Amino acid sequence: MGTLPGRANSEVQERRAMKVGILTGGGDCPGLNAVIRAAVRKGIFHYDDEFLGYLEGWRGVLEDQTQPLDLASVGGILPRGGTIVRTARTNPAKHPDGVRHCLENIRKHELDALIAIGGDDTLSVALKLQQMGANVVGVPKTIDNDLSGTDYCFGFDTAVNVATSAIDRVHTTAEAHNRVMVVEVMGRDSGWIALYSGIAGGADVILIPEKPFDLEEIAETIRLRHGRGRYFSVVVVAEGAKFASDVDPQRGAPIIRDGRTDEFGHAHLGGIANIIARELERLTGFETRAVVLGHIQRGGSPSSFDRVLATRYGLGAIDMVHRGEFGCMAALRGTKIVSVPLAEAIGENRKVDQEIIDVAAGLLDKLKETASR
Repeated sequence: MGTLPGRANSEVQERRAMKVGILTGGGDCPGLNAVIRAAVRKGIFHYDDEFLGYLEGWRGVLEDQTQPLDLASVGGILPRGGTIVRTARTNPAKHPDGVRHCLENIRKHELDALIAIGGDDTLSVALKLQQMGANVVGVPKTIDNDLSGTDYCFGFDTAVNVATSAIDRVHTTAEAHNRVMVVEVMGRDSGWIALYSGIAGGADVILIPEKPFDLEEIAETIRLRHGRGRYFSVVVVAEGAKFASDVDPQRGAPIIRDGRTDEFGHAHLGGIANIIARELERLTGFETRAVVLGHIQRGGSPSSFDRVLATRYGLGAIDMVHRGEFGCMAALRGTKIVSVPLAEAIGENRKVDQEIIDVAAGLLDKLKETASR
């Protein structure tokens, strides 16, 4: 990893054993246990560290709910989904003196460092604590794959595999019934899952938050497809995709499932597939159904890729602790695990690469060209 400011004592830190806290915040994600396992095993085997797990993310730090983490507690957890220390969307900043209480509880246990595994919300709290004097290292976690500073987040590959498998299954029932099927996948601010699973699953239309869509254009694409003898179509849409046309409902805003928000201010999204299905059936006359994959995408055992990536993140995080690279996040850059400042990692959501958008658009353009001949 590159040299960072404040590492003058890194050699001393690498040699001595430390007491390290670990938490997982935000939504659950395949690979969380692999990160915990890797950090604990290397910490114990190579540094003689002691570990303390905080239960249910920042809620555990705020309320001082902990459990020891040792070799026995991390045994056999590599293939398990979820997280053995559980998780929550608690935001200490929404509680009276919450961040200060977190800092006090960290100091109460005489922790040398805290490893926070989570997305931009979890890591934003980590940055606040770092600025108040805590030694914090971050690990990027989001199946949406939209965290800045890293090329890949663990859990994304598993989510794409699950979504692709579902799209494959939807294809067969769509073809059997001559239906249009609209599949809704996760993706609040970016369309990584929708694009990757849509391309891999051979979707005919892919809708992502980065590119607002027009229902009439989608309807025309489906009409052209059916006009050349293909009597079924599959549309993949990210939950945060937005309508573009003035005549479309909720123009320029994602579809909110209900009025609730979490402690970080995020509205509960969902339901866009149902609206699209209803409107496409009205516009085209073709029978249309909606499928919402929801939490299926983030549950269950992680893929082999995610197990390896999460393991590398865990090893990288504990090494960062012993090098004194606090206020930073382990990140994948190319094929290397490096450290990047937390402020950079949470600065903004990482949008889908234009290159991947062009791949999907190229397939759709070819379809239109063929259909019009």
